[in-house]
Amino acid sequence: MSIEFTFVPGTNSNGRSAAGAAPFFFDPHASAVALARVEDAGFQSVVIDNSGGPAGLLTNFDLAANAAALTSSLQIVLTHWAGVVAPTVAARQLASLAAASEGRLALRILPDGIAEDDVATDSHPSHIATWQRTDEYLTLLKRLWSNDKPFDHEGPFYSVRGGFVPNKDPRGFAIPIRMTGLSGTSLKVAGRHADIFELASGAPEDVRVLIARVRGAAAQYGRSGKIRFAMPVSFMRERPLSRSDAVHVPGPPPRSALSLIAYADAGVSEFMVTGPYDPEKIERFGQAIAPLLRNSLARKERRAISPAPGQSGTSTMGRRLRA
Repeated sequence: MSIEFTFVPGTNSNGRSAAGAAPFFFDPHASAVALARVEDAGFQSVVIDNSGGPAGLLTNFDLAANAAALTSSLQIVLTHWAGVVAPTVAARQLASLAAASEGRLALRILPDGIAEDDVATDSHPSHIATWQRTDEYLTLLKRLWSNDKPFDHEGPFYSVRGGFVPNKDPRGFAIPIRMTGLSGTSLKVAGRHADIFELASGAPEDVRVLIARVRGAAAQYGRSGKIRFAMPVSFMRERPLSRSDAVHVPGPPPRSALSLIAYADAGVSEFMVTGPYDPEKIERFGQAIAPLLRNSLARKERRAISPAPGQSGTSTMGRRLRA
């Protein structure tokens, strides 16, 4: 199976960017050097998340544009949530970024700053309203990216008159959407919109159950096979003190790589490497952990396909049919 790696720089123990924790994004020279190292190490994506910084989420648009200009292959994952700007404004800004990055932009939607475990989930009015607004917001973004003429919209949270994004291909375009959640309400919205679902940390068995729940929610919209799953992991020496931290996989590279195989077997196809930016750790990850994991999974897949010694690759039924 194909495994991808995403770098999430400067995050604290609860998965959000700490103020000043990713300073290289704000320094042109440091940003160019850091992103080049991340790209060379074999990461496919980098997350832009300034939700905890002094300038807030709006700065992510500028940081994403800068990161796209400094890289050639990295997907730029821009963290955002409904309510920061109007959907028509966001759709145009995101369309411009997608064009400038030559299609390397992804949109990471957070649930409006309300943590899943801080509310009474589906029984909490604020929680339900937050996800309903997110649902309407994403529906409008997708419609603005695909429509060939202006449209009006009147919903419980947004009112649009003559909504249209100019300077796009007549067939429209799409930006991959990343989401997360645990409640039934959040999974329903993710099942409708997400291309990549960011899983909560847990044992492989827990991850397998959550993946099944997400696929079940997506099946209502005919999308059960259209969502990939990402797992946040940390290779820091000490485990972050958090109830919602990433899966902690310290130790030598072989042990770290092998510990992730169970998650790949559970359905994870992307690992989000979280933690403060460290050039030596980034280089070690690219030289040891990532290749070891990919090679181990490739060998396992080949063994699953190849017949056991002494057996032909043809089934008993196949031999009978030939006869």
